[in-house]
Amino acid sequence: MDAAIALDSELGNGNGNCSGSTVADMVDATHDATKLPRVMVTGGVAEAAAALYLALFRTPAGLFVRTNSMFYSYYGVLVAVLLFGLMEAWAGLWVSHDPLSRRAVGMTVLCVSLLPLLFLAAVAGHAMIY
Repeated sequence: MDAAIALDSELGNGNGNCSGSTVADMVDATHDATKLPRVMVTGGVAEAAAALYLALFRTPAGLFVRTNSMFYSYYGVLVAVLLFGLMEAWAGLWVSHDPLSRRAVGMTVLCVSLLPLLFLAAVAGHAMIY
């Protein structure tokens, strides 16, 4: 029973609001090397899953269908974010084997992962508007 309560608290107490705990985990990961791999793997898998969803189920619309180069850039950005998300998750697994000595690499990957996340948010926002 205690494991179910612990899992429920990790998922945001069952109310569907897990964004607050995710942000808190990211802040904690910058100070605690043992929490860094968890945040990296979670963030990488989430980025890759969102990019794969958009590539498979959301067709480009609006600005992306005006020219062929914009059409291909839509899928190019999504493939790049997908690959970076997988790389971030792999790096999180690599950091987890020795978190104290590999913390610098993990923090660098975590900070660089903000750029693909912004690209993904821009493409997803544009896909939802149109």
